[in-house]
Amino acid sequence: MNSNTAATMEKTNQNESIAVVKRAIISVSDKTGLVDFAQHLAALGVEIYSTGGTSRHLSEAGIEVRDVSDYTEFPEMMDGRVKTLHPKIFGGILCRRDNPEDLTSVETHGMVPLDLVVVNLYPFAETVARPDCDRSMAIENIDIGGPSLVRAAAKNNAFVTIATSPKQYDAIVEELKTHGGTSETLRRQLMADAFRHTAEYDQMIANFFAASETETVSHLPSTVSLELHRTAELRYGENSHQAAALYEFSDEPVTSLSKMNQRNGKELSFNNLLDVNSGLNMVSSFHDPACVVIKHNNPCGAATGTQLRDVVSRAFQGDPISAFGSIVAINRNMDLDTAQLLATGDYFIEAIVCTGFDEEALRVLTTEPKWKKNVRLLESPMVSEVADRYDMRLVHGGMLVQQADDLRVSPADWTLATSEPISDALMAELTFAWNMVRFVKSNAIVLGKNQALCGVGAGQMSRVDAVRISIEKAGEQAAGSVLASDAFFPFPDSIEIASQAGIAAIIQPGGSVKDKDVIAACEQHGIPMMLTGRRHFLH
Repeated sequence: MNSNTAATMEKTNQNESIAVVKRAIISVSDKTGLVDFAQHLAALGVEIYSTGGTSRHLSEAGIEVRDVSDYTEFPEMMDGRVKTLHPKIFGGILCRRDNPEDLTSVETHGMVPLDLVVVNLYPFAETVARPDCDRSMAIENIDIGGPSLVRAAAKNNAFVTIATSPKQYDAIVEELKTHGGTSETLRRQLMADAFRHTAEYDQMIANFFAASETETVSHLPSTVSLELHRTAELRYGENSHQAAALYEFSDEPVTSLSKMNQRNGKELSFNNLLDVNSGLNMVSSFHDPACVVIKHNNPCGAATGTQLRDVVSRAFQGDPISAFGSIVAINRNMDLDTAQLLATGDYFIEAIVCTGFDEEALRVLTTEPKWKKNVRLLESPMVSEVADRYDMRLVHGGMLVQQADDLRVSPADWTLATSEPISDALMAELTFAWNMVRFVKSNAIVLGKNQALCGVGAGQMSRVDAVRISIEKAGEQAAGSVLASDAFFPFPDSIEIASQAGIAAIIQPGGSVKDKDVIAACEQHGIPMMLTGRRHFLH
């Protein structure tokens, strides 16, 4: 057998096999750190084979490279669609170094074993994110040869090392310097990463074309594939006996919670992240400055207006008792005046998420409040309308999937059901309340006044109980407030209670068989009622 035919298999002191690397094939889209990596390989005597743009990139850096076309004696063709798909490439990768028949085939057909495969794939996700990307552009950015090389090398990991990310280069170089090859442990880790890489890539392609085609009348795909990466291990879940972690979708936008910039405070908990997510959804629905105070995924206070300090102050007045230990979400940068309000007031805040912190505001919040060391200060962009296109809930044996409830407030579509007119000022209050009630757990009732929440009844089994709780929470503020209900009133009893509390106007979807009775009760008590025709259950 020719000495060039097979890569040598050696053993470490721990009796672990080492695959010596004599030759590498490199073909990458992401060239981060590539020149430095290739220089290390060349210095260690590794012969490098490469293609197209990668070959030029390395050659321009003064690294000796053998072109794949010269080795295969077959030119690249079809605009690069066919370049590595050749038996001399795949035979060199897939040959089993301990199989005599494989080694004979390698010699007979003039192949050489390829011991290290360095490949990452066409930037499909980046391409389809471009506003000018059409179907043909997306198709041209589907990698064929790359995934094939990756899978071949990963399959033959007993002898071949596969690198699919620049983050892996240092570990490979370190082992090459130490052992002259790679350990079995590293190769197996890289194999798992490689198959994960190609699976994620295929999923991105499938998801893109599934979203672009109408597969069903409901516009939901016939198959849903999920690929998530763990980005953080959490101390525990909702309760201390539950393990928990944060995962991120592979194609998640910049509004992913894992991409938030934490400027201060303790590690985020599972419950913190749930509340931060809810808060971002709520404040992102407002164009004017807005603040929401969150407890257990429900708003216990919210307000909008023109001056941020005033908005935040009014948000906390909604339910000061429940606001203790809350999460605060703001759709603007935290300024000095607002920071001073929070630092000097009688507040206890677990976390604040906003678009950014002015430097003086950051100084105040990290030096003045009693809770300064622990409060999590988080910077995040606001959530776009498409950030949560689907809502997914795990159930036994599967998953429920629905389109996200991103229906925006549209007063032009509402109907005045009573003869009592509604002023422009009252309509503005109803608009605010209707926007907020869709974020409250059902059955849900909210009371709004002066563009702020003053009472919330959340998660009740009966709507009339939700009405009673919201009025009790509001106290004296209930008089003159407006009431929003996430779904219809099944009976007029809620209207009677609202009348006794001095509710000025009501907004609800309508659609009950008792609508006539409910509207009649509003007429009797002189309460104008708007019907939206859309409900907003949130379970």
